Amino acid sequence: MPKSFEPVSSPDSRILILGSLPGVESLNQQQYYAYKHNKFWEIMGFLLKFDPFVSFATRYQHLLEARIALWDVVGSGTRPGSLDSNIKNEIANDFQSFFSSHREIGAVFFNGQTAAKMYRKHVFGDLSVENQNLHYHTLPSTSPANAAMNFEQKLDKWQIILDFLK
Repeated sequence: MPKSFEPVSSPDSRILILGSLPGVESLNQQQYYAYKHNKFWEIMGFLLKFDPFVSFATRYQHLLEARIALWDVVGSGTRPGSLDSNIKNEIANDFQSFFSSHREIGAVFFNGQTAAKMYRKHVFGDLSVENQNLHYHTLPSTSPANAAMNFEQKLDKWQIILDFLK
C-alpha cells in the first residue's frame, strides 16, 4: 500500500502545499514530484527563482527558505498506477499534529482537485484543524494528467502563492 512521505517543513513554515499521494515514480525515487513530466518543480523554480533541475535536497531547501511546507493529504491508500482517480482506501495524514507544530501556517494550497476533495472528506470536520483560521486555495494539478491547461496557464494560477510569501 503506497504511503505518503514525511512532510518537507520547518516550524516557521507559513504555507502548506498538499498533493494527494505519491505516484509510482515518486515512490520509486522516494521524492516528491519525481515524475519528470509533472510541472511542480518547474513552477516552483519559476516562482521562487531557482533551477528546478537541481537535486531534490536543494529543491526542498528552496521551499524551506521560502517558508513553504510540502506534504500529501493521504497518509496511505491503494492506487494502481499514478492516477489520482484510482486512489482507494485512503487514510489521511495527521493534520492535527502537523498544524499544532506548525503554528505559522496561514494558507493551504491543494495541488489539484483530488487533494482538495480528499482533504474535505477526511480532515474538514476536525475542529482542531478548522479552528486554525487557514486560507484554502485549490490550484490546477501540475500533473501531466491535467492536460486541459498548458504550463503557462498553470503557472499563472500558481502565482497566487507569491501573495502569501510577503
